[in-house]
Amino acid sequence: MLRALEIRDMLIIDRLELDFRPGLNVLTGETGAGKSILLDSLGFVLGWRGRAELVRQGAEQGEVIAEFDLVPGHPAHAVLAEAGLPGGDTLLMRRVNTADGRKTAWVNDRRCSGEVLRALSETLIELHGQHDDRGLLNPRGHRAMLDTYAGLTVELEAVRAAWSAQSKARKTVAATEAVLEAVRAEEEYLRHAVGELDTLDPQPGEEAELDARRRLMQGAERIRDDVARAFALIGSDGAEGAMSDAIRWLDGVADRAEGRLETAVAALGRALIELGEAQSGVEDCLDALQFNPAELEELEERLFAIRALARKHGVAPDELGPFADTLRGKLAALDAGDADLAAQRAALAKAEAAYEAASAALSQARQASAGELDAAVMHELTPLKMERAVFQTRITEGEPGPEGRDTVAFEVATNPGAPAGPLNRIASGGELSRFLLALKVCLRGDDGGKTMIFDEIDRGVGGATADAVGRRLEALAGAGQVLVVTHSPQVAARGAHHWRVQKRVEAGATLSTVVALSEPEREDEIARMLSGDTVTEAARAAARALLDA
Repeated sequence: MLRALEIRDMLIIDRLELDFRPGLNVLTGETGAGKSILLDSLGFVLGWRGRAELVRQGAEQGEVIAEFDLVPGHPAHAVLAEAGLPGGDTLLMRRVNTADGRKTAWVNDRRCSGEVLRALSETLIELHGQHDDRGLLNPRGHRAMLDTYAGLTVELEAVRAAWSAQSKARKTVAATEAVLEAVRAEEEYLRHAVGELDTLDPQPGEEAELDARRRLMQGAERIRDDVARAFALIGSDGAEGAMSDAIRWLDGVADRAEGRLETAVAALGRALIELGEAQSGVEDCLDALQFNPAELEELEERLFAIRALARKHGVAPDELGPFADTLRGKLAALDAGDADLAAQRAALAKAEAAYEAASAALSQARQASAGELDAAVMHELTPLKMERAVFQTRITEGEPGPEGRDTVAFEVATNPGAPAGPLNRIASGGELSRFLLALKVCLRGDDGGKTMIFDEIDRGVGGATADAVGRRLEALAGAGQVLVVTHSPQVAARGAHHWRVQKRVEAGATLSTVVALSEPEREDEIARMLSGDTVTEAARAAARALLDA
């Protein structure tokens, strides 16, 4: 609820402080007195886009402060939390406009953006008027209004949950299809590469081993003759034979050398053993140096094949095995992915069917409730002297979404047999006001704790019709707060709180002010509204009658 509004140096208002109350708050005054400036100032602090030049002439800056009471659970609390702003039972909004056009805003003494102000305003104020494109005239909100009127919370939650599940299933299928498409694009390459790798079957360390063997074979012919000569020199016909003869000869005379040959004979024995080991190693080398030229050709062919395959795939030769495992994994994923995709598509089909069922149930409930709303609005139009008019809630199929696939629009026909059309295109000013009021009375439960403002919604009506308008505004205000700017005495008389907007001249400057009226002052104001500049006793009597009605 709007608790207070403070305005400084805005247009023709120098300083103004207003304390609003629950119920029907009425603002009256002569044309041009400044009633619209109050709404412009309120719209400014709420972040609405309006007049470009708002600062009072000669002032350095203009300022508007609005104070709201917030009940627990009010939607504004969520906006404050999302914006990181402090909350509480009171919401204080302040906005300053300098003479050079700069605007600065605060919410609960914290700087904030105009976007935050506008988000808050959507939860705080509901404006209705002949040129209102934020409230009932905006077709984008008609579906939500119908759902609130019909109490379709359960059905809406079911559709939202089904839409969420369907969207999630679609994303899963799309992601899997994208992965599989990417793998299928290289499937032929993968199968060919794995076939090559499986055929060659390179082993870890094999390339180095083959390279060493190749170098050995290539050098075998150059070194084998020298190794063979060395083997002959240390063999039985060479050093081994000579050492064996020497040991035999020394053994034959050792007992007569009085022990002087024992050390020499032992050393020769050890040398003979070492020589045998050398002979064995050289012999092994000779065996290794013996090769078949065809074997070298086969070795080189495999070595070159391993190296070529490594270059082809850009990996080290020893990494060919793990690389082959990676490619096999991709192929396995492709094969498994087909099965996964089939399961995911089945889940998507199930989710789509669930959404279709939930949205169809919601559509049926909307169709039934639309007829009830039409009848309720038509009932309200009769006392507003529009019994020949037709109100219709048109539901057509639109794009599916989280709130179903219905497009809802409120249409009217002002005369029997005339084609129906959108509210703001078919109805005249006075008719439009009454349509909006009748609709709002029927939708009174959808305000969400907002302060409702009606800007001259009674224009063009009078007498019994104006009285009917006033009584409906009074009923709307019974459970909340309504502000109405009016020129109708019948409407003004229904107010619980009454302010008069008036002009004054100070030091050659025209200024606007707002005065709270007592009961006697209300009588005078309503009498003025009835009779004009000259207030007669008859007008006073008529004013008393309206106030007492």
